[in-house]
Amino acid sequence: MKRRTLVLGAAVGAVAPVVATGATPAAAVVTDPDTGATPGAARPPKHVKNRADLLTTLPRDTRQVVLVTGNGYATTYATLETFRQAGGRWVPVSAPLPARIGSKGFSDNHVEGVATTPTGVYSFGPTIYGIAADPGVRYPYHRVVTNDWWNENPNSAAYNSFQHSTTNPGGYSEALWQETPAYTHFAVITYNMAPNVAKPVPNAGSGIFLHEFSTTAGNPTAGCVSLSHAHLVGVLAWLNPAANPRIVICPTQNLSRY
Repeated sequence: MKRRTLVLGAAVGAVAPVVATGATPAAAVVTDPDTGATPGAARPPKHVKNRADLLTTLPRDTRQVVLVTGNGYATTYATLETFRQAGGRWVPVSAPLPARIGSKGFSDNHVEGVATTPTGVYSFGPTIYGIAADPGVRYPYHRVVTNDWWNENPNSAAYNSFQHSTTNPGGYSEALWQETPAYTHFAVITYNMAPNVAKPVPNAGSGIFLHEFSTTAGNPTAGCVSLSHAHLVGVLAWLNPAANPRIVICPTQNLSRY
């Protein structure tokens, strides 16, 4: 969905630094990457319950999850948290990160052209995109060039997909190469596309991304989830397709639905 016209809202305030990769410093003790345990060490402390523990519908092979939550449906402010599986439990990876969502808040029934952020559980698309060079992601990366579009025309057979074309696909389609700084880097959230649906449903909505703030202070979006540049790069570099990651988007009080 188009973002550049939605320069609204105020600053989100000071942010906590992200620790997105969970990498072990060179001088530190090596730990098991799957369990987080140190060989020969004492039993780790008792697990502290967190919000990811409320989730019950994730695929069994999902080992990374991103939570995007906010206070109620009407808010445009959200918190993004990252978790990894370790010893069969969800362990926080980053501090909670300030995020922004659609200018009309969350929606359980998102439709094309309405600036709500769709609730649900989604995958990340198979390619990460960006106007700038690959920042070091684990997914295949496509650097956006002139005539790269996201087709948001409900009447098009290519609705809700990447398209390289010398002509505008029509509708709400986005000229990806022109969306700066929002599309410096972005991941596709698989709302209204495979694997969530077999084929995009016309007018159900398109172009839902995880991308950079359009302003330094942060602002509501047209339906996407946005972060500061540094936080976004940290999250994108952490995501691992081998871990079958999912993103859960909803008001905080509805987490147990998912």
